[in-house]
Amino acid sequence: MTNTLTNAAGPGGASPAKRRSTHYKWIALSNTTLGMLMATINGSIVLISLPAIFRGIKINPLAPANTTYLLWMLLGFLIVTAVLVVSLGRVGDIYGRVRMYNLGFAVFTVFSILLSITWFSGTAAADYLVIMRIFQGVGAAFLFANSSAILTDAFPENERGLALGINMVAAIAGSFIGLVLGGVLSPVSWRLVFLVSVPFGLFGTVWAYLKLVDNGIRTPSRIDWWGNLTFAIGLVSLMVGITYGIEPYGGHTMGWTNPGVLAAIIGGLLTLLTFCVIETKVANPMFRMNLFGIRAFSMGNLASLLAAMGRGGLQFILIIWLQGIWLPEHGYAFSETPLWAGIYLVPLTIGFLLAGPLAGKLSDRFGARPFATLGLFVTAAGYLGLRFLPISFDYWEFALYLAIAGFGGGLFAAPNQAGVMNSLPPNERGAGAGMAATFTNSATVLSIGVFFTLIIVGLASSLPHTLFSGLVAEGVPAAAAAKVAALPPVGSLFAAFLGYNPVKELLGPVLVHLPASRAAYLTGRRFFPTLISPAFAKGLGAALDFAVGAALVAAVASWFRGGKYVHQETPAVVTPADEPVAVGVAPAGVSGR
Repeated sequence: MTNTLTNAAGPGGASPAKRRSTHYKWIALSNTTLGMLMATINGSIVLISLPAIFRGIKINPLAPANTTYLLWMLLGFLIVTAVLVVSLGRVGDIYGRVRMYNLGFAVFTVFSILLSITWFSGTAAADYLVIMRIFQGVGAAFLFANSSAILTDAFPENERGLALGINMVAAIAGSFIGLVLGGVLSPVSWRLVFLVSVPFGLFGTVWAYLKLVDNGIRTPSRIDWWGNLTFAIGLVSLMVGITYGIEPYGGHTMGWTNPGVLAAIIGGLLTLLTFCVIETKVANPMFRMNLFGIRAFSMGNLASLLAAMGRGGLQFILIIWLQGIWLPEHGYAFSETPLWAGIYLVPLTIGFLLAGPLAGKLSDRFGARPFATLGLFVTAAGYLGLRFLPISFDYWEFALYLAIAGFGGGLFAAPNQAGVMNSLPPNERGAGAGMAATFTNSATVLSIGVFFTLIIVGLASSLPHTLFSGLVAEGVPAAAAAKVAALPPVGSLFAAFLGYNPVKELLGPVLVHLPASRAAYLTGRRFFPTLISPAFAKGLGAALDFAVGAALVAAVASWFRGGKYVHQETPAVVTPADEPVAVGVAPAGVSGR
């Protein structure tokens, strides 16, 4: 079957340059930035708002039977976006990126409304919220899959770095803005956590429908149903296995020996292997394997995947560090810690905001490699600084290393995204952008599993003995102390993460039988943080070592992307491999240096 390339907009098939205008490109940038900001804020706003949400629907998320709801509220949104972005990016190449993007705005807005109006309570409400949250993620996947391609179509290649940099910074900043916004809104009403997106979603839907134009090249072809099916089944199975792997199983602190978890992970990997075979056989594959022959694309995505592995789970660990230890030790009640954890992480966002647009603009001139690679080394330096901080640190040092890590992330993210998108043929930008988003989102879920595993292993090595000794020393009966000490450490982590008082949750009715002064001390702001600090430090050190290593390996991958490479809309001569700039339509296997 021969594919016919058709222009989605423009009179008489006008060239892409003629179909761009100074006015339109800024409309495209502002609308897609709004979409990315809205989607990423909603990706993280739930992290801080979970206590208010679960209180509102009258369910205890720490009860063993309810931890599944907790995990799916945390990770369901990420999983569905990771699974769908490739398919929806490819659909955008076929049917029009703007059309798919606008549909994403509408879907996201509808399910934001539905999330806020549940009339159920208890487990029925939790089931409803998880399902609506997954469908909200479908809308976000439409936005993620097509926004970068729309920008790449709208901007000339010498301005894409700046545009994608602003868009990328909005996406990353949104994940931290969501933390603060959730902390502000959820005490007023948990429904506001979802309703806050609705005015922006309605405005963005109408604005996108009226103003955005498909400047891309469509490739009429059939949808790769077998590829879509095997990819979805494989990736969902793999990420569900990782999600349940951090839950306790039997007498184990985690579920990595659970036959169901092993079956999900192994089955998912085998299904993904089958998917890769299918994609080499079908006429119109969803996953464009030939794109990996472009070194700027393959190495840029590898660097992005590794960077996300080091960054994705670290956010959770920093929140637990602040909420479970540092903030209580510095006078904050456990119930106040979710909001303040978001506020104290703001330096990370500031670093991104300072570096992202500037690095993106400079990469338009000099290429992605120097800035993206330097950014990963700077990020590793920030992680290394955090690695050697004492558990009870001086905040200015913590803020400095956060800002350094954020600055490095901004140096990397915008040029890397611009380099990846510039390397793509015009008719495959949607599929390529979806592939890039899949690597990042999947790596984030995997990173959460890795980080939680490292922390829990560190806690399990010494926390049970320390907890038992500390409780007995404060008058808790040995039998009760032994029962608490035998509980999986993940319960304490989730309690701290949700802003609950961990000791109060663990001891429960035992507290009423203790002298009031002892009970007050045990549930106060000093006992649990002091008790958990040595054990947490072991896991934290291993987690930050992993983050540093991932950033450094990502820097090596980034360097091997080669020099500046731009795959332009119209055929041109590709310069020799040792030239600094390669311009033109590269056949499969050609890479720019």
